Amino acid sequence: MSLEEKEVVARAAALVGTTMAAFVRSAAKEKARELLDREARISMSAHDFQAFTQALNGEFTPNAALQTAMSAARKVRHD
Repeated sequence: MSLEEKEVVARAAALVGTTMAAFVRSAAKEKARELLDREARISMSAHDFQAFTQALNGEFTPNAALQTAMSAARKVRHD
């Protein structure tokens, strides 16, 4: 770690009232959790991926509620 990086970490650690080591551990743990959470959200099984892509590639047929909403939106735009 460069001197500048150490100074930045030391200042940040002082702001939260902890040691540099504790600050670095906490920051690393927080970043690791963020990455793991993000990975969990965007990962899916092969079966789920196949169902997802079929749904995206399939023909779109709006249900009655959506048809009503689209009709109302067209009316608002044309008025």
